[in-house]
Amino acid sequence: MAKHWVRRTLGCWGLISASGASGTQNQAQHTAGGPGELLRRHKRSWVWNQFFVLEEYTGEEPLYVGKLHSDVDKGDGKVKYVLSGEGSTSIFTIDENTGDIHATKRLDREEQAYYTLQAQAVDRLTNIPVEPRSEFVVKVQDINDNEPKFLDGPYMAGVPEMSALGTTVVQVAATDADDPTYGNSARVVYSIISGQPYFSVDPKTGVVRTALPNMDREVKDQYVLVIQAKDMVGQMGGLSGTTSVTVTLTDVNDNPPRFSRKNYQYMVPESLPVASVVARVKALDNDIGPNAEMEYRIMEDGPGVFNITTDEDTQEGIIILQKPLDFESKNSFNLRIEATNRNIDPAFVHLGSFSDTTSVKVTVEDVNEPPVFSTQLSKMVVSEDARVGISIGRVSAHDPDSSNSAIRYSIDRNTDLERFFNVDALSGVISTAKPLDREVNSVHNLTILAMESFAVITVLDINDNPPVFAIEYETLLCENASPGQVIQTISAVDKDEPPSGHRFYFALPLSVAGNSNFTLRDNKDNTASIVTKRGGFRRREQVLYRLPVLIVDSGSPALSSTNTLSVSVCDCDSDGVAQSCGAVAYTLPAGLSTGALVAILGCIITLLVMVLLIVSMRRRKKEPLILEEERDVRENIVRYDDEGGGEEDTEAFDMVALRNLNVIRDPKVRSSSSLPVYKTLPDNVVFREFIWDRLKDADVDPSAPPYDSLQTYAFEGNGSVAESLSSLESLSTDSEQNYDYLSNWGPRFKKLADLYGDGKSVFS
Repeated sequence: MAKHWVRRTLGCWGLISASGASGTQNQAQHTAGGPGELLRRHKRSWVWNQFFVLEEYTGEEPLYVGKLHSDVDKGDGKVKYVLSGEGSTSIFTIDENTGDIHATKRLDREEQAYYTLQAQAVDRLTNIPVEPRSEFVVKVQDINDNEPKFLDGPYMAGVPEMSALGTTVVQVAATDADDPTYGNSARVVYSIISGQPYFSVDPKTGVVRTALPNMDREVKDQYVLVIQAKDMVGQMGGLSGTTSVTVTLTDVNDNPPRFSRKNYQYMVPESLPVASVVARVKALDNDIGPNAEMEYRIMEDGPGVFNITTDEDTQEGIIILQKPLDFESKNSFNLRIEATNRNIDPAFVHLGSFSDTTSVKVTVEDVNEPPVFSTQLSKMVVSEDARVGISIGRVSAHDPDSSNSAIRYSIDRNTDLERFFNVDALSGVISTAKPLDREVNSVHNLTILAMESFAVITVLDINDNPPVFAIEYETLLCENASPGQVIQTISAVDKDEPPSGHRFYFALPLSVAGNSNFTLRDNKDNTASIVTKRGGFRRREQVLYRLPVLIVDSGSPALSSTNTLSVSVCDCDSDGVAQSCGAVAYTLPAGLSTGALVAILGCIITLLVMVLLIVSMRRRKKEPLILEEERDVRENIVRYDDEGGGEEDTEAFDMVALRNLNVIRDPKVRSSSSLPVYKTLPDNVVFREFIWDRLKDADVDPSAPPYDSLQTYAFEGNGSVAESLSSLESLSTDSEQNYDYLSNWGPRFKKLADLYGDGKSVFS
């Protein structure tokens, strides 16, 4: 503990840190008077060293910092210790009796590295200081609790391709918030995690360098590195941080231009105007930017007739015509074209020549040229008294084409309105057609026309044909097609030939424009795409869709047509190749057992048998009833529980056959003459006559069996007191029947009397 000598007598303060170290002792002398005055020794006052507190303390008890003690304190409790300054109430506490100092909160050096406090010893009773106030520092001791951070990352850098080994790319820097003056907590080393073997990093400086020579941008132009910074000098337990470095290889001119073909052929008409583009050629260069710029020149056969320039946008060589072409004099040119890099890097000249050559053959096509006169101006003289028809001169023209067609001559009548002259169409001889008068017109300027002796009549086209599908499209749609999938690209053709070319517009008619299955997208290049609106197409639901497509041309007036596109739903494999299309045969579930199949088959057979029985029974009803044994017809009683359909039922039974025999039958049914009325005959005769008539009917019946048989008939005899109660007899009369007599037959007929009588019953 440091000690001072001062004039007044004071006690000695002592400071004991948590580590047990005490302050060093210092001495000072102070002279009160002149040179002859004796020095006095005073008692020690306090001088403070630093306290040290470890940061990020995580214990449950307050952290002990140190102890204050004064020589005045005899341990009798008369001295009280007081602490003030930074954090004296919120962070640090002092035991006023013992002078022990504690930290009550966890400290972070990165937030505050030290705290300045004041200590004082006072009398407990009077609060009078027994020692003067003095200041000391509590310094927060650092631990490694912060990882290195790249504040400027991620990094973007570039390095020229083909650079030498060890070329500097970029320098990265990481900072550590820990105390650089204490330990190794802030000492960082660098390493490369990703990016080897192409690049390396200096562990101390963070400089990134190339680790391989001659890296080629045309092979790979970008690399992403991951750089790590680790504190504690990279030792185990140190904290680390990473950053990315994107390195782009910049281009250098290390690739020469190369033509993709060694020979090119082009054809141009001999009538091509001067300064027109003849052809375009291009040498390819894998470099980019200025390193790919070209210069072209014509080396052979072309100079003077052709010239070549560079298109700065596409770096193509444009061959331009400089002089008129003449098929008859020269019909082809063989040009030698050279392409050279405009910006050559001397560092890469050793790689070879930065130029390339190719051959371009230009073939001149013959064009039907107009005739050419031997002289453009002919002067002829004629006397004004020359007779009509006299020859005054001749013009001559020839066909410059190889065909050398015959020439026909004529006079442009706009230059000879009064028709004073004629020209022979074949020979070109000019003669007078009228008398001439020099005083009226002394000079005649004639224009002679020469043309080849053939005529070409071109029929001009009008828009009279609508566009139609180019082909018959067979469109297949997979069941697993997804929404927005293009299933067909369609195009159109038109028999017309507009001067500006065809332009077709595609759309769906308004009637189907809102359908939920397909839509149409016009590609603006005379094609259109059919696109699905939904997925989940199933052949079981619908196997064929018919989609009308409206096509409109660009003629004047515009014509249109509606074409139908058939779309078949198909089963496709995973690659979208159709396997089967059309309707799907119904198949039973795969899990159906054999017993179930047998049961279903049995039910079907049973239903078929029942249907056959019903049909057979209905047919047998129409056939005569055949008895198995001979019996007396009069004693045969047939019972059946078949309820009739009433008077309107004319299909279930033959109503004529069941009529009451008291009614005289229709004479048209019989071919014989009149028969006696059954009602007037005796009973046995009635039955005999009835059976006899039925027998004759059976003999002539074509549907009767070819063997003897006994037939029964519904016969109603006569003699009943109530006569016939059958409603069948109502077929033979139009009169209303009277059932009032039923009321007199007793209670048993009460119900019938109520139903058919006039409502007045004797039983009511």
